[in-house]
Amino acid sequence: MARIVMFWLLQFVWMLSLCCSAFNSQDYTDALAKSILFFEGQRSGKLPSNQRLAWRGDSALSDGTPEHVDLVGGYYDAGDNVKFGLPMAFTTTMLAWSVIEFGSAMQGEIQNARAAIRWSTDYLLKAATATPGTLYVQVGDPNVDHKCWERPEDMDTARNVYKVSTKNPGSDVAAEMSAALAAGSIAFKDSDPSYSSKLLQTAMKVFDFADKYRGSYSDSLGSVVCPFYCSYSGYHDELLWGASWLHKASQNHSYLAYIQSNGHTLGADDDDFSFSWDDKRVGTKILLSKVFLAPKNILQNITSFHLINMFYLNFLQNFLDTNAEQFQLYKIHSDNFICSLIPGSSGLQAQYTAGQVYFQSLSKYL
Repeated sequence: MARIVMFWLLQFVWMLSLCCSAFNSQDYTDALAKSILFFEGQRSGKLPSNQRLAWRGDSALSDGTPEHVDLVGGYYDAGDNVKFGLPMAFTTTMLAWSVIEFGSAMQGEIQNARAAIRWSTDYLLKAATATPGTLYVQVGDPNVDHKCWERPEDMDTARNVYKVSTKNPGSDVAAEMSAALAAGSIAFKDSDPSYSSKLLQTAMKVFDFADKYRGSYSDSLGSVVCPFYCSYSGYHDELLWGASWLHKASQNHSYLAYIQSNGHTLGADDDDFSFSWDDKRVGTKILLSKVFLAPKNILQNITSFHLINMFYLNFLQNFLDTNAEQFQLYKIHSDNFICSLIPGSSGLQAQYTAGQVYFQSLSKYL
């Protein structure tokens, strides 16, 4: 599921292709459709009547039973029958981000893209609200699951449930769930305002839980999350990532203040050249760089009251004046990361296969 990063990049390339006569936009339209269709093949739970992949049937309809909660739904991970919370939440965040950035160009696929997001956010809502002070972060024991390759419709392995709590924290997975719900709230803001609000309110509560009860879920659940999706980078990057998405979704200045106050100790000053389900620092800085580069554009998302607009504008301007150096550093790090991927750039660090000829032909448009 962490391969959603490629899905997001695919849509960026697809958008570029529309302005380049050398490329057939229909090819990228088909690729986009198939990328979204992939998620329907990963669905767990009771499938809807409009399920397009008819070979996939209902599965895991009793998930959550050991804990007397409803954890039916969500996505299986790759070829496994395990529902891993950390990569699933990251996948959701990235899928929502792609809709936020490129949804207007998805045309006939936008409804399918939103359906893919909602299949996960519905599950994450259950996992976050079923029991106070608890987040359910995984269903299925990977050590057992990996010993038996079988269709989810036929599986007979135990559906163990794993959770983090106030006594056994998991700030990394909790903050990523918060980011996913916050990003999802933006993706549904116009099409389903009520659902969007529910996602945002839950995201705030989950983030508070992640920040108040700090610790890595790899320490709390090491035997079933490591080495599969062990949080090698720790939880600091997820806290910044979650706060950044909550700021974008809520326009609540307290999240910018949180980043400013905690950024130095949570690793925001470190340059980085990777972005994955485990390490979110680059993605965080790209989000925050937009705040630094175009603060006035943020007001377009605030429509409640003119007084609130003016209050937020004044706060934001003062905040940026005070923290310009910190945000400029985020932009520099973001530029370094992008340049590390572009053939022909002096900062190139990536290695490409023969397909690099194609990427080089695109680089003049970047």
